[in-house]
Amino acid sequence: MRFLPCADVGVLVELQSLDAVLALHQALVDDPPEGVIDLVPAARTLLLHLDPGRTSVQAATRAVSERRPAHRARSAARSVEIPVVYDGPDLDVVGELTGLGGRGVVEAHTGQSWTVAFGGFSAGFGYLVGEDTRLHVPRRATPRVSVPAGAVGLAGEFSGVYPKASPGGWQLLGRTPVQMWDLRRDPPALLSPGTRVRFVEVSP
Repeated sequence: MRFLPCADVGVLVELQSLDAVLALHQALVDDPPEGVIDLVPAARTLLLHLDPGRTSVQAATRAVSERRPAHRARSAARSVEIPVVYDGPDLDVVGELTGLGGRGVVEAHTGQSWTVAFGGFSAGFGYLVGEDTRLHVPRRATPRVSVPAGAVGLAGEFSGVYPKASPGGWQLLGRTPVQMWDLRRDPPALLSPGTRVRFVEVSP
């Protein structure tokens, strides 16, 4: 682990892998150090937001450095089911890339539990990691100018759902009517780090 201070209210922890980030994040969620008021995971980093009235960068760094999470935690505070119509324009392409065929991709995507590793890209977008490495596929060589809201896709080791129409280069498997980001909801984001997700196939 490498620790980088962020002014007097934050510590950025650099780690070697996404698994290490997930394990440390879960360990700190389960037993947060004094004065740590928020945790923001990313692919290789974990940002700790501190209350300077209750702790210091040095104290938080020391507390985190003493943690020894053994592995990626598999538990989560909540779980979500997301219905998906699997008619995406890249479904057959992913079937060829993985050797599973289109039907096999759907079965692999729905047949496992996914975990939100971190958020980013746009409000409500969660980067989900799964258990089946056969679905690790590259991004499209040419990104689309516009991907519709609710599109479900794969890129690298991640799956995700586009919360709004935007450019994007993910391989699109299907679509869901579920809103990923809704300001009328508390919290607005349906998916937060640690949430478990199960994709469920539905008819158009």
